Parts: sequence; structure tokens; C-alpha cells
Amino acid sequence: QVQLVESGGTLVQTGGSLTLSCTASGGDFKSYAVGWFRQAPGKEREFVGAILYVGVATYYADSVKGRFTNSRDIAQNTVSLQMNSLKPEDTAVYYCAATTNIRLSAVTERPSYDYWGQGTQVTVSS
Repeated sequence: QVQLVESGGTLVQTGGSLTLSCTASGGDFKSYAVGWFRQAPGKEREFVGAILYVGVATYYADSVKGRFTNSRDIAQNTVSLQMNSLKPEDTAVYYCAATTNIRLSAVTERPSYDYWGQGTQVTVSS
């Protein structure tokens, strides 16, 4: 059973930076893509970014492109999301998720993901 655990969420000021981590266990992730989604109060869960576990392909939502960066440490089974120039509208619970469907049309879509973490809260104060 694949398990994902997010960490790193906290309160940060506007313009600040934060790194979220997603540590995976229970599976061979070489054929997976790991995605990040976020959900703000009263809103639907939305795609933030994704990275192929092996390879260099990364994908981002337009709202975070240029500010957020995905990276992965295969040896540690960890994917990180570096978030810079944070804005109050980035406030949300952030989830990582994993899927074996690595097509671009799939990694941006929530239903494509089979495994989810429990989420970590990011709050950006104005």
C-alpha cells in the first residue's frame, strides 16, 4: 500500500518562501508522477504542479509558474515543492498525490491520482 506524507506547511508572510515535502513509502515510484494540489476554504481542490519521479519533466499551474519549483530525491523517496514569492491567495491545504498515469493530460487532473497524502496547511499572511 502506497503511503504519502506531506510536511512543511506553516504560517508565512507575503513574499516569503516555504518548502513542502512529500515522502513516499510502500511502493516503487520509478514509474510514478507525483502531483501537488491545494484546496482553499470553500473552493475545489486544484492542481498546482507535478513531477515525474524519474526524469526531468515538471508541470505547473499558470498561477504558480515561475514561483513554485518541483524537485525530487529518489534515494529518499521524497518530492519537494519550493514556493517563493508567496501571496495570500496561495493560502490552502496542500496535498501530494501519486499516479502511474504520467501523460500531461492526466497529471493535471485530480481523478488521475490513486494515492493521496493527508495534507499540510499553508497560510500566507498579508
